[in-house]
Amino acid sequence: MRNDDGAGAPAKAPAPLPGARLAPRGGTAGHLVKAALLALSAGIAVWAALPLIAAGNWFGLAAVAAVTAVVFRVYLSERHVPAKYLLPGVLLLIAFQVVPVLYTVGTSVTNYGDGHRGTKEQAIAQIEAASVAESEGGQDYVLTLAARGDAATGELVFLLTGEGDRVLAGDEEGLEPLPGARTGPTGKVTEAGGLTLLTAAEAGERSEEISQLAVPAGEGAGIRASGLSAAYEGRATRVYDEGCDCITDSATGEVHTADDERGAFVGEDGDRLSQGWRVGVGADNYARVASDAGIASSFLSILGWNVVFAAGTTLGVFVLGLAVALAMHTTRPLRGRTAYRLLLVLPYAMPAFAMMLLWRDMFNADFGLINRMLGLDVDWLGGTGTARAAALTINIWLGFPYMFLIATGALQAIPRELVQAARIDGAGAWQAFRNVTLPLLMVAMAPVLIATFAFNFNNFNAIWLTTEGGPFPADSPMAGATDLLITYTYRLAFGGQSAQYGYAAAISVFIFLIVTLISYVSLRRSAALEEVNR
Repeated sequence: MRNDDGAGAPAKAPAPLPGARLAPRGGTAGHLVKAALLALSAGIAVWAALPLIAAGNWFGLAAVAAVTAVVFRVYLSERHVPAKYLLPGVLLLIAFQVVPVLYTVGTSVTNYGDGHRGTKEQAIAQIEAASVAESEGGQDYVLTLAARGDAATGELVFLLTGEGDRVLAGDEEGLEPLPGARTGPTGKVTEAGGLTLLTAAEAGERSEEISQLAVPAGEGAGIRASGLSAAYEGRATRVYDEGCDCITDSATGEVHTADDERGAFVGEDGDRLSQGWRVGVGADNYARVASDAGIASSFLSILGWNVVFAAGTTLGVFVLGLAVALAMHTTRPLRGRTAYRLLLVLPYAMPAFAMMLLWRDMFNADFGLINRMLGLDVDWLGGTGTARAAALTINIWLGFPYMFLIATGALQAIPRELVQAARIDGAGAWQAFRNVTLPLLMVAMAPVLIATFAFNFNNFNAIWLTTEGGPFPADSPMAGATDLLITYTYRLAFGGQSAQYGYAAAISVFIFLIVTLISYVSLRRSAALEEVNR
């Protein structure tokens, strides 16, 4: 094709008219893949919408509908090309970062925890069921013990076989029919879909939980276990009276009135029933950190050690990793350099949890390898200073190979001519390193060091698998000398006699704010290093 002037230059393709639709791109296979992925998105949306509709969660249903509409809008349109690539990452970021943070903040302003998990109606039903005493005319059941999930830790479920071999499943929430369950000649359930049947040994290990579980069975009634093979329906001695919004104990005459601000039934003497309900408490969990002298001192001491642990680990792995990288990055021939580098990377290649358990045994006071090799008699994990030193040593040993790899790559990217020019100008080895090599290294390594600090600030495994937060002072069994804020939070939420999820969530928000602030300041300061390359 030639232009009108006959010059022989190829003519440009005509520009599309305004508003004209472009021809669809991609082949048949690409369109089929897109159709399949959109169909999968629609299926996931329907799967997520059904339980939300059943639960009456209209906000969640609206969110699912909005996300699905955005997905179809972006991928069915021939425009929004950047959004096609960004949308999956943005949705995953919202799902796995933003939503958990918002949920944690929401939990932190409630009294959510053991005894305050459900609604007021559920609390009343559980209080009445827990006070059930066997009475005349109550129905008896053949009991089969089961659990949701793991037999040792899953939620207990009573499988109750009544008249006509009808099977009911009962837990703290109440009773419901169990269709498809099969029973044996004695009435025991032999098969229950989705539930794990407990053996006699497994039931014996959870006998205390079994004796305490009470299944609500209607107003003023409940079902409790009688041994491991039978259950009975009885009448409650504690009954709720809606008129006074209180619970009266028919055996003792005690009256506990509802306190909706604290989510509990409180007696005249200030005594509270153990079962309450979930309510908002505002900033009480945050204020507790500052107002409670014992908690405040523990929090500040843990925070101080937390900063030392994260900063010490970051500095240790940086210095050790960089020193080894410099030793390997030499102009002189080094025989076996590849083998040395392989050996240096081994700690990073091994499973971290296994290495931490191994180091814990090496620091054992009685049979540990370190005491035996050095001829010492030191209780490494029993003293505050030695336990902290052991935790830092283990974490630096596990982390320096990663920094060695980063430093090796950064050193190889620095032109040797720059260092040689500095040496020719009269700079010594240390001056050339400090004024030429190190500033260029920090351009690449500063973000890695910030990420290393943030990771080790919340390095749960490094403490829990080695010292478990100990040693613990006699007056504070919940806050150990080597506890990080994350391990302290875990112990508050799951390790004590009663879980305090709301308070633990408040501590988690503090951790999030501290790490965010430190990372922001560090990134702002590291931005100045970019001037080195300009």
